[in-house]
Amino acid sequence: MTTKFERFAALHVPGDPLILFNVWDAGSATVAEKAGASAIATGSASVATAHGYSDAEALPLDLALANAARVVKATSLPVSIDFEGGYSPDPYAAAANAAKLAATGAIGCNFEDQVIASPKTMHDTKDQAARIAAIRWEVGPNFFINARTDYFLIAKPPEHDEALAEAAIARGLAYAEAGASGFFVPGIADLRLLERICKAVPLPVNFMAYPGCPDAKSVASAGAARISHGPFPHMAALKAFEDAARAAFSG
Repeated sequence: MTTKFERFAALHVPGDPLILFNVWDAGSATVAEKAGASAIATGSASVATAHGYSDAEALPLDLALANAARVVKATSLPVSIDFEGGYSPDPYAAAANAAKLAATGAIGCNFEDQVIASPKTMHDTKDQAARIAAIRWEVGPNFFINARTDYFLIAKPPEHDEALAEAAIARGLAYAEAGASGFFVPGIADLRLLERICKAVPLPVNFMAYPGCPDAKSVASAGAARISHGPFPHMAALKAFEDAARAAFSG
């Protein structure tokens, strides 16, 4: 019998990517499962907004863990949690927090290299690799660490070039050596650069879909093994709610 972690890891196939329509609570997780999801993943911005907080770890850690536990309990599918920067820049504290997350039953997490306390800056590559290595040591081998680099979120679109792709690749190689399970490059739009990263980094690569982005088939052809939808499902749900409320109030 395969574990949820093994099922989740096996779903990451370059060219035939796992589709994650990100949820924010137990209720949305059950809806995603009913709709045909193969796995469940949260988005930190969506979870924070749903609880009345801003993103960037403003959501208290205890509440983040409690919400993760409720999501895990609500579905039979593997669950990955967007854990931002691990709620600490210190490798050992972040690793201890990741262990608490694993104890909820989550089989993986996103872990980003942007400095939470200083937006648009990134941890040094060696420091971030050390944080990943500490988490891997703490949680063991059966936990999917989706190491996120924020180069393409921080840089403006005109700066999305070959040099930036090479910088991302260097991070991907370092993160793979440190024990990451996947490599997440949100914000990338140029499929030539995505393909280059997919070929160079020995990890399944995660693309984030957004309104107006290349279609899933084209992203798959570039070699992506995972497509996440980030905060956009929650944003669409809130917009539908607002439209229905306005119609009710104006009626």
